[in-house]
Amino acid sequence: MMLAAAVVSLALSACTVQPLYGPIGSDAPLAAELQAVSVDLIPERLGHYVRNELIFALNGTGSDMPPRYRLSVALKERVQTPILDTVTGRATSATVIVDAEYKLIDIADEHVITSGVAFGVASYDRFSNRLANVRAASDGEIRDAKVIADMIRTRVATALAK
Repeated sequence: MMLAAAVVSLALSACTVQPLYGPIGSDAPLAAELQAVSVDLIPERLGHYVRNELIFALNGTGSDMPPRYRLSVALKERVQTPILDTVTGRATSATVIVDAEYKLIDIADEHVITSGVAFGVASYDRFSNRLANVRAASDGEIRDAKVIADMIRTRVATALAK
């Protein structure tokens, strides 16, 4: 029992825990680094939602800092209808699936700092009213945009904090 406790304490002593949004290597706060990220235009309505969520997540203060980083995002959206009504043959629910491939690029030397894929999945019920279906699909896209922006912000913050 004493040996196990010694091994655990030795293993934990090698770990360092630092707050994600505290000062980073250059003693600059991470929030200032995130405010220096410029988000490229993303086409289509869903791209508009994702870009606005990213801008708010990265620079919610509205400060106008000169950009040092550029965030490029490419979206792929698909809708699946997993449940069909056997009588009418119509879908009773749908799922909006969005994949967002992103790259954080240092503007000074065009070096890619981090890249990856974030995704969002939002389901909604479908009804006989066409306008209700359009609005429900739009709400699903907005929910996906928020999830994707959160994922990308966390990953960008982690990359900049290193």
